[in-house]
Amino acid sequence: MHNRVGYNKLSRKTSHRRAMTRNMVTSLFRYERITTTKAKALEVRKTAEKMITRAKVDSVHNRRVVNKDIKDAEVLNKLFTEIGPVNANRPGGYTRILKTGLRKGDAAEMVILELILDEAEPKKAKKKTAAKKSAPKKAEPVKEEVVADETAAEEEPAVEVAAEEKVEEASVEESAPAPAEEAEEKKSE
Repeated sequence: MHNRVGYNKLSRKTSHRRAMTRNMVTSLFRYERITTTKAKALEVRKTAEKMITRAKVDSVHNRRVVNKDIKDAEVLNKLFTEIGPVNANRPGGYTRILKTGLRKGDAAEMVILELILDEAEPKKAKKKTAAKKSAPKKAEPVKEEVVADETAAEEEPAVEVAAEEKVEEASVEESAPAPAEEAEEKKSE
């Protein structure tokens, strides 16, 4: 039974599993995307999400806690200066898992684990624009009707002028015979 088991042991000893998780999390933050098996990705995602949550607030304590697992100073700095601030308004879900198919050798399910860095702002912008659009619609229908009437009034004379120009062009064409018609009339005479 699988009851009350909080993590997947991945068929490895504790030291090997921790080292592998630390390595994969470091690679995820360095390259922002890694390809691995589904089981490993699900375990790495747990650790990565907790680290990004800590990285939202850049303090000495948070840096020391994350530094227990990430030993590369460059990656640690990137986490706290780039990745954390980008996700400051996001309440969670900093990573995404995309399925890529089965591995050829052992048919293990392969996935791409990647960071979500730029989607936090557009979602909020859409909500704000939707809220702005819904409120003015109640007060503006009268204004829109007036504007529509004014534009209709402006369009009618333009249509009449265009129609008058077409009539004038047609009358000019009818009054002046074409050169080919003149030649035919002279031959018949």
